[in-house]
Amino acid sequence: MTTPATTTAPPFTGFPDEALALYEGLEADNSRAYWNDHRDLYEGAVRGPMLAMLAALEPEFGEAKLFRPYRDVRFSKDKSPYKTAAGAVVHQGDGEGSLYVQFSAAGLMTGGGYYQVAADQLARYRAAVQDDACGASLVAVVRALADGGFGVGAAESLKRVPRGMDPGHPRAELLRYKGLAAFRSHPPQDWLSTPQALEVVTADWRAMTDLNSWLRTNVGPAEHTEGDEPRPARGTRRVSPGG
Repeated sequence: MTTPATTTAPPFTGFPDEALALYEGLEADNSRAYWNDHRDLYEGAVRGPMLAMLAALEPEFGEAKLFRPYRDVRFSKDKSPYKTAAGAVVHQGDGEGSLYVQFSAAGLMTGGGYYQVAADQLARYRAAVQDDACGASLVAVVRALADGGFGVGAAESLKRVPRGMDPGHPRAELLRYKGLAAFRSHPPQDWLSTPQALEVVTADWRAMTDLNSWLRTNVGPAEHTEGDEPRPARGTRRVSPGG
């Protein structure tokens, strides 16, 4: 489950150093006892600043959802009860890719795009990549992101191009992806504890505009059959295990 950010949050002032220490400790001791001893610190040094940041971002990018700190361990071999990162996602409308931000002991990470896609989305994505005009425009978008310090990938990637496609295709690497997302990591720096952290996230999310626009135009939302519940386009929710 997630928590919506609200516009009533106080101004964002940064993440205090104690927030980094909280997650460093949680990585070493992922126990109920540790969490209970540091719950107030999480509320004040992590959740509070995250909600304030998301509220500041909302007018430009839309409402974000802050993920709960508890892991769903029902189908996981890893039974650690708590996430070692605080993540939030904006599910943009009309099939546009999502936007993601995460805070952890490793600093900030931002992301955007379709990290995972439904079968019909994947078919449209591959068709667009093979199209000379659409594929060339995507290459330009990916190159610009890479030049800006972003990594580009997907939740799953094939070892070879899909069956029936040319293994020597000039965009073979993109064809191997089952989705497409960009992400950027910012290790802890002095600005993390200041309002400048908001500027960093804002700049990174703006850098996702061309990628998300390409996805909206050429891939779009997943198709729904009768009886399906409406759902947001799959995006960057699972950019990392902390999300």
